[in-house]
Amino acid sequence: MMKKLLITVLVVAALVVAAGGGLVALSRHEATVPIEQTYGPDPVLVEPKAEWLPSVNVAEATPWPNGQMPVAAQGLEVKEYAGDLEHPRWLHVLPNGDVLVAESNAPPKPDAGFSIRAFFMGLFQARAGAETKSANRISLLRDSDGDGVAETKTPFITGLYSPFGMSLLDSTLYVANADAIVAFPYQEGATQITGAPDKIVDLPSGRNHHWTKDVIASRDGTKLYATVGSNSNVAENGMDEEKGRAAVHEIDLASRQTRLFASGLRNPNGLSWQPDSGQLWVVVNERDEIGPDLVPDYMTSVQDGAFYGWPYSWYGQHVDDRVEPQNQELVAVAIKPDYALGPHTASLGLTFNTGDLFGPEMKSGAFVGQHGSWNRIPRSGYKVIFVPFAAGRPSGPPRDILTGFLSAEGKALGRPVGVAIARDGALLVADDVGNKVWRVAPHAN
Repeated sequence: MMKKLLITVLVVAALVVAAGGGLVALSRHEATVPIEQTYGPDPVLVEPKAEWLPSVNVAEATPWPNGQMPVAAQGLEVKEYAGDLEHPRWLHVLPNGDVLVAESNAPPKPDAGFSIRAFFMGLFQARAGAETKSANRISLLRDSDGDGVAETKTPFITGLYSPFGMSLLDSTLYVANADAIVAFPYQEGATQITGAPDKIVDLPSGRNHHWTKDVIASRDGTKLYATVGSNSNVAENGMDEEKGRAAVHEIDLASRQTRLFASGLRNPNGLSWQPDSGQLWVVVNERDEIGPDLVPDYMTSVQDGAFYGWPYSWYGQHVDDRVEPQNQELVAVAIKPDYALGPHTASLGLTFNTGDLFGPEMKSGAFVGQHGSWNRIPRSGYKVIFVPFAAGRPSGPPRDILTGFLSAEGKALGRPVGVAIARDGALLVADDVGNKVWRVAPHAN
């Protein structure tokens, strides 16, 4: 009886707070480490702070005012490449310069019954602009005159299931739906594909706590690599629901067989080949509810057979005491990530600068789209950064490339997700709250 009463009180309180014009933090742990110290190969790591409910600091999603745009770094300029999109999440540039954009959001979740945590999370996500219905579409953007603005927007593939990652190999376009990798024949210059998809392999789905799946083809064209995020924060739904999740999968195209390539990656996205080393890299969203200073999201090279900690440990071999039973054998081999990207930044997008437009000093470095925090005080992310690389490894501190996604009042005018290099070398950024794709390039002389 008391439990039911407590649930009722909490629900009513949340509704009252929401109706009053904002969601307040039920647990207000504030960051103690300067955010700059949580980036790089050796971030500052503090002691965990247990949170019954996470600190909540949701930036309310508010459309961009007319004429307002993000702020590009000195020496760079930004323009709207395309607008009037529906929750654009991911980008893929085709060889002829056409740009594919996945307009997508989470698929319907199976009914798992009422929980306080899920109730609050739904409120927070709605306020952050993450509860919009999925368009289930990939659209094609075409800049025919080369002025950096797409003149046409065409529905390219419709009827998908929460699509995200895309990869073109020879004349086949592979799409990562929330539940499977599917393939379509592609002809250069095509503005629409209407044929039925060819399912290559199933991917773990169901609850889909993390629904985004990315895909990339191997350099030799024989394999695909696909990401699958965890079904929970720290396996609170049980490890049976985590089979094949928090991982990168390798898919042999000839046999259509799948094997686990790397594991312990809580929510990996942004698969990208580092151009100098030829290594596969990925960005990872780490766990929540142990304080605003933990755990840093990160980017890392993905090693065959490697384990990166989740859920048993974080940032290498720091044991997470919330996970029971523990697995000491796995913790002992957990690999420390290559480069921290700040706690709760929700780093989702990763692409390496393979073009020449930004100059030799930025060649082969990494652009990272940081979607932004919902549970950190002060907020983190909400920007695109650049990390320099030398000889295939990160070689310095990050540099802000695109900021201004938060208003002076702390509202989210936009949230950057996928990043891609256009055929002319410019940087393209998908903004799923602003419903736009931005183009960033050096100032024209």
